[in-house]
Amino acid sequence: MRSIGVAIAVCLAAFISGCQEPQASVVNRRGVPVVTRRGYPAGQHVANSPTAIPNAALTIPRSSGSLLPSRALAQPSTPAPKPTCAAVCVIDPRTGKILYAYNAETRRQVASTQKIVTALCVCDERRLDKMVTIQASDNQAPPVKLGLKPGTQYRKIDLLRAMMTGSFNDVAVCLARDTAGSVDAFVGRMNARAARMGMRNSHFANPNGLPAAQYSTAHDMAIAACYAYNNRTIRSLINTPQYTFTKADGTTRTIRSTNKLLGKYPWVQGMKTGYTNAAGKCLVSCGAYNGSAVVVVVLGSTGSKVWGESLKYLKWALGIA
Repeated sequence: MRSIGVAIAVCLAAFISGCQEPQASVVNRRGVPVVTRRGYPAGQHVANSPTAIPNAALTIPRSSGSLLPSRALAQPSTPAPKPTCAAVCVIDPRTGKILYAYNAETRRQVASTQKIVTALCVCDERRLDKMVTIQASDNQAPPVKLGLKPGTQYRKIDLLRAMMTGSFNDVAVCLARDTAGSVDAFVGRMNARAARMGMRNSHFANPNGLPAAQYSTAHDMAIAACYAYNNRTIRSLINTPQYTFTKADGTTRTIRSTNKLLGKYPWVQGMKTGYTNAAGKCLVSCGAYNGSAVVVVVLGSTGSKVWGESLKYLKWALGIA
């Protein structure tokens, strides 16, 4: 198990429908041995060598839709592109195999990409058809806001789609408050879930990623992305380039994805963007090609470089020229 490059045997057990993934305690209950991979491919940059992805993040449901990959990624025959950002983690969401990492355990702010953890915690409740009432306090989360009128009501699933597509900070606060009773209580759930998922270098202070005393790493966000990719509900929300949001008064607004790669490349499946001055440009992206899939985490990029940086790792991992 300790040798670099050892194959992973993952138990592809069925798990309950909906938004919840099985916890790590279910692994091996049926006596199936699970071999986890430790380390990186030979010759790759392995700064701050991360630990293995938890097995629970790698358990793939049987009936989860066509977006799931059918086969594992092979290690590319060419060296990984050189990074220009602060941190990178490239991972196969089917097996947890890390294809490349750079400064993957360096703690830093990750901006709105942590809304992936917010979405997972909202999905844990499972009552996504519940009507949510907007409160005035929800709107105190600048600068990116949907600006829904206090007192109006929306289905939780519709608010979740708006948050993941348009990255609205006020919607993240609304979902957090409604799900846990208060934003502080929800943040507690975020940190508890992060701990259960094996995100050992993460601490969250709010549901939207605005500057605060919080941090994560490229490796930890890759773990969260593995859980999100294997979640039917979240996977259905992240791949929408744009859609029409209907407000309570009947007016509509076109919400466009903040991910500029989505819709431009048919094999890109989306995930989550992020930006603050402290975090820099961040993007957790995923794509699928020829039956394989990959998740790429790029943190601390600058300007428009984040798109090209993410794209080159997506293409490299998927073997796209």
